[in-house]
Amino acid sequence: MIGHQKMEHKIQLKTLNPHIACSICNGYLIDATTVVECLHTFCKSCLVSHLEDNNTCPKCQIVIHQSHPLNYISYDRTMQDIIYKLVPNLQERELKREIEFYKKRGLPCPKLQNVNNNNNNNNNNSSTNNNQNQSKDIYNFNNDQAKEENSDYHRSDEQVNVSLETLSQAQFKQIKRRFIRCSSHATVTHLKKYVAKKLFKNFDRYKDIDILCNNELLGKDHTLKFVMITKWRYKEQPLQLAYRKKVDY
Repeated sequence: MIGHQKMEHKIQLKTLNPHIACSICNGYLIDATTVVECLHTFCKSCLVSHLEDNNTCPKCQIVIHQSHPLNYISYDRTMQDIIYKLVPNLQERELKREIEFYKKRGLPCPKLQNVNNNNNNNNNNSSTNNNQNQSKDIYNFNNDQAKEENSDYHRSDEQVNVSLETLSQAQFKQIKRRFIRCSSHATVTHLKKYVAKKLFKNFDRYKDIDILCNNELLGKDHTLKFVMITKWRYKEQPLQLAYRKKVDY
């Protein structure tokens, strides 16, 4: 009997580089952060810097959010873990660079502070194994960061009461619960997706819907705050909006 030999297929790291590199700095992704709308991923520092003056994805130019794009990006811990496992010593080198960066500016390194806090919480364990445990501490930091990034930022936002009605029963049926309450940062696109989900059970159909206020078509990236100020000023809530089948011009 001929035994079966285990076949191993090795892949060169350079073939994976396009998938694990940041298209802004062209380096390996550090603190990998993904745009929720289009799922493109960048270094966190690169993306945050870009969004200081822009509200679009650096790669595909889709509008992330008209006024608060930073609320719609999310730390991608899975991607970062994969990169650290693929690229030898990347995590250790990056931590060293970050420590030096803060040291030159006379500032405490946030990741080291997190390491020290973890050590203090572990009943003052011996620091002789600190260097060996730094990687685990960084993963803990990243996990905390991911929870922070994914937490609900909108419960404390200014709230808007909205009344949604269809312009034509022949086109669309009336939503059973037409009164909703949501963050003022929500956009017209969010409302379109909500209506599509209620009418078609499918988010993708939102492109077939128009949202109007005072019979005026609203832009897809307008926030409800913007609509309240520009279209519903001095009027009491709820903000009255209408939906209809999209009209192609």
